[in-house]
Amino acid sequence: MLFAPLGCLAAVLLFLSIPLILGLFFLNLLTFSFGELGLSPSTAVAVIFLMLVGSLINLPLTRRRVQYTMPANVRGLFSQPRTQYTGVAVNVGGAIIPLCLCLYLTRVVPSLWQVGVATLIMALVAKAIARPVPGRGIVLPMFIPPVLSALLAILLARDFAAPCAYIAGTLGTLVGADLFNLHRLKGFPGIVSIGGAGVFDGIFLVGIVAVFLTALV
Repeated sequence: MLFAPLGCLAAVLLFLSIPLILGLFFLNLLTFSFGELGLSPSTAVAVIFLMLVGSLINLPLTRRRVQYTMPANVRGLFSQPRTQYTGVAVNVGGAIIPLCLCLYLTRVVPSLWQVGVATLIMALVAKAIARPVPGRGIVLPMFIPPVLSALLAILLARDFAAPCAYIAGTLGTLVGADLFNLHRLKGFPGIVSIGGAGVFDGIFLVGIVAVFLTALV
């Protein structure tokens, strides 16, 4: 009976430590994946941190103010007109930082035609599976970009699969999911963010899953 409280305490501490253990494992996986791209551990951690923080920042490209009136209420009166902004913005963590990393990686790959083919295929697939969702923008299943880009990189550029997977996954998702579907969001209220909302999950996982999968082959 004396050991029961200690056993419960150990179980509680183990349960509370699970998020920390998973966080450390995830951080090591991130560091390993970005290390396969030629980044040092300290640089990889800095890039990961900037992407996470940057996901909260959207830089407006266009903005237009619109006014609308809510429908009549139960008293038969219209409410006061409300002002809302619509337009297009670019997400720092989901677009700008990944694009900068892609630009850096194009300088280290021995050939670009394989990367171009993989990116084109990825863009077409991303356009087909992406869908507009009111209040979120363009969303797509977050595991498809990294898995598909990894397979394309292994098939087309086995000798430099890791950078090819990252470039194809990042550019293909941004172009196919966001840019090719901007016209489908014209009637949506609010600011549309390129690389933000549902697309950010796919972009962020490209650097983890895609590069990790290519390292296993």
